Amino acid sequence: MPSTDQAGDFGLLSPGQAGSPVEAATGDAAYVRAMLDAEAALTRAQAALGLVPAAAARAVTAAAAETARYDVQDLALRARSGGNPVIALVADLTAVAAAHDPQAAAHVHRGATSQDILDTAAMLVAARALEPVLADLARTAGALARLAAEHRDTPVAGRTLTQHAVPTTFGLKAAGWRSLVLDARERLAAARAALPVQLGGAAGTLAAFHAFAEADGVPDGPDPGTDLGLQLLAGYAAETGLAEPALPWHTLRTPVADLGGALAFTAGALGKLAADVLLLTRTETGELGEGTGGGSSAMPHKANPVRATLIAAAARQVPALASVLYGALAAEDERPAGAWHAEWQPLRQALRLVGGAARDAAELAEGLRVHPQRMRDNLDATGGLIISERLAAVLAALIGRGEARQALSRASRRAVEQGRELAEVLGEEPAIAGVLPPGRLRELTDPTHYTGSAGALVDRALLRTTVAQDPN
Repeated sequence: MPSTDQAGDFGLLSPGQAGSPVEAATGDAAYVRAMLDAEAALTRAQAALGLVPAAAARAVTAAAAETARYDVQDLALRARSGGNPVIALVADLTAVAAAHDPQAAAHVHRGATSQDILDTAAMLVAARALEPVLADLARTAGALARLAAEHRDTPVAGRTLTQHAVPTTFGLKAAGWRSLVLDARERLAAARAALPVQLGGAAGTLAAFHAFAEADGVPDGPDPGTDLGLQLLAGYAAETGLAEPALPWHTLRTPVADLGGALAFTAGALGKLAADVLLLTRTETGELGEGTGGGSSAMPHKANPVRATLIAAAARQVPALASVLYGALAAEDERPAGAWHAEWQPLRQALRLVGGAARDAAELAEGLRVHPQRMRDNLDATGGLIISERLAAVLAALIGRGEARQALSRASRRAVEQGRELAEVLGEEPAIAGVLPPGRLRELTDPTHYTGSAGALVDRALLRTTVAQDPN
């Protein structure tokens, strides 16, 4: 039955992210799940130090697992009163935990502040969302490696400032795309491995946990030689699977900024692939085609490069989102007003856009159609002019640099004006005809014979391992 939910966001204006694993992993329900996981992990970590009864930890964990008991929309509406959703969630979690064990209610959210839970939840959401992103980047890199190897020596026009420059190979282009994808994956994997738990209490001193421990008669925890707060921080990190930070980072926003930077780099890296594909799939270029192009509402003949289009759209948005995250580094005091809050939506949207772009890039790379004959036709479109760099070097050695440059300039103009092959026109230049026979001129102006070290560069690029070992 069609949805009539007027407030729902189903990705209607975000086709790049719609239906992607990352969209689901970053939805409101996923954040509630992560906040519940953070609360349960904190209670278990305190129980391990003797600060909370084991039965209470079990009750809170069981209550947190009952996700159907928590109304996401209701939590969102109630979040307005406190400025964040944690306060409302704690109230509901406390009620559900008390139904399991009345004594557990006193131990929900004990000693923590809202930012501890929401920051930890954000890191859990990011860690979970990055799993499919890393997998899709690995797929993309694998497909590009196959293209690079297959087309190691397939000549194609190199273009600079939109114009034909000198020949290159399609294999080298694909190897370059792959290199960027691997760079992006390494950065995202490193950012994911470093995502930390957050725990500091009201002002980053963990003082409340000491107060509760003293009141309960367990001021030192199981390891009197180590500060209780540090023991708890290590245990909390272990319970969540996140990294243990050196300091609470309520206003030390390196983790979020680093993640935003890695996401922006990834969007740009995939954007380079998309930008090239968009140019090379133009009708008048026709060197590439998407495996399954998109249709048009008005022109039945079209097969639009939709995957590349959606990637390009993401690449234009994520840097702006990352700039908000970088701006939030300037957060005042021990806990900020506004800077922290400003991160929530940009971080989620950056994850979603990159998740969609990575999915689209994998599909694009795996289905990309390469047209070598069209590449050769385009190479020949200038009648040998694309090889002028080579001719300049060869002729300079035979007749001098100045004379060679003048002869090439005259011949190039005549070739363009008369619509003739450069080799033919060069053969009419007296200074050249006497030193290079027509057969040699035709050989020198063959663009397939001037790809330099392209093949060797492809070989070297493909020695790079496809993916590093996942950190988690």
